Amino acid sequence: MAKIRQWLMAYPITMPAIAHRLCRLIPAQCPFGRPVLTIPPLCKLNPFYEEVVMLRFRALTHLNEVCQEDISQYV
Repeated sequence: MAKIRQWLMAYPITMPAIAHRLCRLIPAQCPFGRPVLTIPPLCKLNPFYEEVVMLRFRALTHLNEVCQEDISQYV
């Protein structure tokens, strides 16, 4: 598990397309209320919760600060 955590924390976000994809794939909040087969990325039950939150945050930061894009669609 430590290798997965390290990989998530070190994953490079250098292209806008990757940042957009991450922001679309990782939900802004835990989607309880609908049936879910796996533990969603942003539920605190996920053992990689903090790493996934940081990955999404880094993607949003890259889009906002480096690419100068509006990120309001992802918040």
